[in-house]
Amino acid sequence: MTSSLDSLNSWYADWKGLRVAVLGLGKTGFSVADTLTELGAEVLVLAESAEGDLARLVPVIGASLHTGDLSVVPEALTAHNADVLVVSPGFRPDHPLVRWAAENAVPVWGDIELAWRVRDKSGTPAEWILVTGTNGKTTTTQLTASMIAAQGLRVAPCGNIGVPVLDAVRDPGGFDFFVVELSSFQLHYLAVQTGSSPISPISSVCLNIADDHLDWHGGLAGYIAAKGFVYENVSNACVYNKADVVTEEMVRAADVRDGARAIGFDLGVPGPSDVGVVEGILVDRAFHEDRHHSALELATVADLAERGLGAPHIVEDILAASALARSVGITPESIAEALANFRADAHRVESVLTAGGIHWVDDSKATNAHAARASLGAFPSVVWIVGGLLKGAHLDDLIVEFAPRLRGVVLIGAERGELRDAFARHAPEVAVVEVTATETGDVMTHAVELAAGFATEGDTVLLAPAAASMDQFVSYSDRGQRFATAVRDQWGGPANGLPSEHVEG
Repeated sequence: MTSSLDSLNSWYADWKGLRVAVLGLGKTGFSVADTLTELGAEVLVLAESAEGDLARLVPVIGASLHTGDLSVVPEALTAHNADVLVVSPGFRPDHPLVRWAAENAVPVWGDIELAWRVRDKSGTPAEWILVTGTNGKTTTTQLTASMIAAQGLRVAPCGNIGVPVLDAVRDPGGFDFFVVELSSFQLHYLAVQTGSSPISPISSVCLNIADDHLDWHGGLAGYIAAKGFVYENVSNACVYNKADVVTEEMVRAADVRDGARAIGFDLGVPGPSDVGVVEGILVDRAFHEDRHHSALELATVADLAERGLGAPHIVEDILAASALARSVGITPESIAEALANFRADAHRVESVLTAGGIHWVDDSKATNAHAARASLGAFPSVVWIVGGLLKGAHLDDLIVEFAPRLRGVVLIGAERGELRDAFARHAPEVAVVEVTATETGDVMTHAVELAAGFATEGDTVLLAPAAASMDQFVSYSDRGQRFATAVRDQWGGPANGLPSEHVEG
């Protein structure tokens, strides 16, 4: 290596000869390897297993690939003599290779830190807007990007949303803004070395906090600490949820740049540094010259409802996105234009069909209790399909809260026993059945058949698992797609003839 790590803060720095180990070979891991080999680094990719196009491309881009058991440090890693380990999101801090790096004083980066260091590849670097939270990240990221684009600016939604930030950085066209969705895993690895974030966003939001990924972070305190790094070094606006005191506490604790403002949002009447709702109108009192006496109209709840965007949790996402957009100079007119054309992500309270007076709804993206609560609260009488990997969380409070509106419950997933016991303790009057099928192709077919046995006219059959999907499915989208297919197979297609609605909580 010809340069120290501290000097590697530009695409045009001297990266040649840097020895890098990359842990993981998904989209993110490959983007890291591809970037670093282009820069001239010597790259070793490590994965438990690797198949398909990405595995075939590793040697093509000039990197080396080691596959096999990573519960012990492989000889290939020690022989590589890495200067830095770049960890893909999802690998826990106590993973043997991450521990090995700490024990051997090998710096650990995530893909976000690398992307920040090389962000000047295509000229003037884009400004970064960061979005995190337990729920609503993807919708808020998409909304913010669409509002910026409506004003004619070049913007890329990226990060945890599915497009690695490094791919956006290397786009030869360049961008004015990146709207970066960040998971708690990515935020953890931003601060793993020094306890403070190495990047400086223009504006950031943490939408909400609820129990999630507690097993990964070692508890709620670790999860909150990781999420809080989203506000570090912000220069313009720290947007927080006035209805979630934890997010406000994060802003108070953050080390921000001089002049950064705290901007609140919720569904109530806004103060002079907030966005909110007044008599059914979404308004801005934060970025308005006469904000102490009046407000700027952004949208109406009635208009949003006509577009399938009127649910309270979606309105909160819209307010957060509007605050982020306004913080970088986007006009109310551009926000209105974006909202007129916006369609939310799939598998968020998505209507599959209505048949026989029964409404079938896919909220597979509800991978935790906080998200499931939003969708359960939207329907008066529910047959609930629930279960999967609980990630250390418990659903007791959710069961107590919604037991009165449950027509029946269908349990899926690997941790059915814990849920069965929770329903027996807190809602013994609710009928509960289990899907015992283990083959992925059979799980949803059986779940839909059992749910149909409970449902009567006026009910909603709701897939809101409140759990991760990887015990039985490839992803939450795979789970949702299989649910929709099983429903349509049962009822013979989209009986109501209406397009699907998408609402995210």
